[in-house]
Amino acid sequence: MLEQYTGAAIMLLMSLGIAGGMVVMTSFLGPKRKFADKMEPFECGESQLVSPHQRFSVKFYLVAVLFVLFDIEAIFFFPWAILFRRLGMFGFIEMLLFILILGVGLLYVWKRGGLDWE
Repeated sequence: MLEQYTGAAIMLLMSLGIAGGMVVMTSFLGPKRKFADKMEPFECGESQLVSPHQRFSVKFYLVAVLFVLFDIEAIFFFPWAILFRRLGMFGFIEMLLFILILGVGLLYVWKRGGLDWE
């Protein structure tokens, strides 16, 4: 039974070996000179305005988490819309509960001020 995966296992091992070999070869053969311009983070050709180690507001993190949460919600809506007629009443009630739970979460975030940008 495992012989059907032999080809995939060989390909995986070969690709990992090639990638590892390339990393090792570049560390041996590549230049090792370090200078100030090389050690700065790349900013698309622009001079750096502020330190990259500057702290930023937690609101950015909150907005990112909310975006991911509601993006995943949108991913669940697409198959439901496609299969709406085949799911019947049970599928409708399940999705209604899903929307209700997400709505309660959105109201909670709204009441806590998570959507206010001040």
